[in-house]
Amino acid sequence: MKKSVTTLLLLMSLSATPFIFTACSSDDDELTVVDPGKQVDRENLKGSIRNGEHIILESGVYKLTGPLVVENGGKLTIKAGVTVEATAFKGGEEIRYIATAQGGQIFVEGTAAKPVVMTASNKTQAAWGGLVLCGKAPINNGTSGSAEVSGLTYGGTDVNDNSGSIKYLRIEYSGYSYSAEKEFNGLSMFGVGRGTTIEYVQVHEGSDDGFEWFGGTVNTKYLVSTSNEDDQFDWTEGWNGTNENWYAKEASNKGNRGVEADNNFKTHTVDPISNPTIKNLTLIGRGAHDGESQALKLRVGTKGMFDNLVLSNWGTGFDVENDATITYVGTSLKATRVKFDNVATKSKGKKSDGSSVDVASVFTEDATATGAGAGTAVPEWAKGWTVGL
Repeated sequence: MKKSVTTLLLLMSLSATPFIFTACSSDDDELTVVDPGKQVDRENLKGSIRNGEHIILESGVYKLTGPLVVENGGKLTIKAGVTVEATAFKGGEEIRYIATAQGGQIFVEGTAAKPVVMTASNKTQAAWGGLVLCGKAPINNGTSGSAEVSGLTYGGTDVNDNSGSIKYLRIEYSGYSYSAEKEFNGLSMFGVGRGTTIEYVQVHEGSDDGFEWFGGTVNTKYLVSTSNEDDQFDWTEGWNGTNENWYAKEASNKGNRGVEADNNFKTHTVDPISNPTIKNLTLIGRGAHDGESQALKLRVGTKGMFDNLVLSNWGTGFDVENDATITYVGTSLKATRVKFDNVATKSKGKKSDGSSVDVASVFTEDATATGAGAGTAVPEWAKGWTVGL
C-alpha cells in the first residue's frame, strides 16, 4: 500500500540535528518517515505531539520555551546525553514544562554514562515546571481527576496502563508555583499505570516535592531525591506500587519530610487505599529544626509496607496521624529492619482528636540495615549520573 506523509504540526523545527518523525500508516507494520531534512529549532522547543506523531530528540541541547505536551497517541523519545533546558520566562509567558496526556508516551533513553538532563537556564529552584505524567490507572479521588498543574485528565481502570519508559533521567530546578495550592513537583505521576517503567531518576533542587504519586499503580526503582524544598517523596489518592532502592538527602538549610504519605484527605478509608511496598530506603535529613523534621509522615489512612530502612538526622522517625492510619499500625502499615542514626524521637502518634497514642509497633529495628545499599553513604547504583551527593 502506498505510504502517506504526515504533516508536521508540532511548533518545533530541529535546527542543527535532524530528528525522526514517524506515524502509523493503515498497515500496522509500516511506518512513514517524514522528510529527514526536517529540523527542530533547538531554541524553540514547545507545542503538542499529536496522535500518530513521534518526535525523537537525538543529541545536544534543546531550549524549552513553553509547555511540551504529548497528546493521546503521540510519542516523545529522548536519546542518551540530551539536555532539555527551560528558558527563563517573564510575566505573561507560558510556564515551561513537559507532560504526557492519557494515551501519550515518553521514552527517556539515558544511560549511566550519558543521562538525560531536564534543567533550566536559571540554576535556581522553581525556574520551570518539571515532568508530568498522566495515566489511566485507578485513583480514589473520583473516577478521574484534573492534574493540578497541567489541567490534563488522569485516572481510570487500567492498572497496566503504559505511559512509556524513563531511565537515567535527572530533573533539576523544577517546582514552579502558581499558588500555595498549585505547585509543580520534579516528577509528578497522576494515575500512572504499572506498564510504565521508571528507573534511575533523580530530582534535584526543586522548590516543592521531588517525586509525587497521585494514585496509580506504577512501580519504581533507583530513585534519588536531593535538596528539594518540601518532601523528597510524596503520595496520595490511592497509590499502589512495588518499589526498591530509594535514596534521599536534604540540603543543610531546606527541606521538610523524607516521605509524606496520604490516602485521601476527604474520606480517609476510600478505596483504592494507598498501599505501596518500598524496600531499601535511605532518608537523610538536616537534623531537628523548627519545621516538620520527620523521616516518614504517615497520615489520613495510608497503608504501606517498608523493609530495610536507614533514617539519619531527623527530629522524628515515624510520625503517624489520624485514626484510620493508626488502625493499620503493625499490620498493613509497618517497617521492618530499621536503623536509626541521630533521630531524636523514633516514633510518635496522634489520633484524629489530637490526643497522643503509642505507635512504636510501626517499626522493628535492625542495626545491620543498609537502606538503599550503603547506609547513609551514596550507593553504588547512584554514582556517576547524579549530582549534589
